[in-house]
Amino acid sequence: MNSTRITWGMGILLAGSTALAGSATATSVATGGGSATATAFSVGRGHASAAAGATRYGRANADAVAIGRRHGYAVSNAVALADGGLAVSRSRAVGRGGYGGRGVARSDSIAATVGGVAISLSDALADGRYGGDADSESFSTATSYRGIAISDGQAVSNGRYGGRAVSRSDSLADSWRGVAHSRVRAISGASLYGDAVSDGVGVSVSGRRRFSRATVIASSRARHFGHARSRVSAVEIRR
Repeated sequence: MNSTRITWGMGILLAGSTALAGSATATSVATGGGSATATAFSVGRGHASAAAGATRYGRANADAVAIGRRHGYAVSNAVALADGGLAVSRSRAVGRGGYGGRGVARSDSIAATVGGVAISLSDALADGRYGGDADSESFSTATSYRGIAISDGQAVSNGRYGGRAVSRSDSLADSWRGVAHSRVRAISGASLYGDAVSDGVGVSVSGRRRFSRATVIASSRARHFGHARSRVSAVEIRR
């Protein structure tokens, strides 16, 4: 794999995550008969970056979508690397926020494989209206060496009518000649003076001819003057 170009593309990807204005960056590199596809989409105060690299007949696919409107902003990054395998990375972040409210969403997804299959999905949605405050983050990573690794993470937040909501989601899947699946959902909602916080972490690692699964669902709700907090973690390793 052409490491120079891939590193250059990832540098653009990480550097662009600090931008708050609407912008999009896409990088695609394929050598040795491989195929690579990278797409990026951004609306309003959002930034989307996608980088894909493939070689030795490998395939790589990266997709990033970021939407931030009114006083909210969103950052979406997607990276896919493949060397003799298939790597798919999907990232989406929606941030909104209005009437003085604040909505922030960030979604990062990375997939890498050597002769295997790696799928990384990341989604973050944040709201925040009428003075509400919402913040969502989702991180998803999948790596595979002649195996199958699937990482799926989602963070959803609402904070309306003066409420506040925070969601965190982190999912990791790693496989060596096996199958690893990690799925994390962090959902929080708040209204009026409510406060809701959700945090979810899932890690799944599998070895040769082994199957591992980690499923995490963290949900918290608060209405009126209520308060809610939820934190869940799950780790499964099979070697």
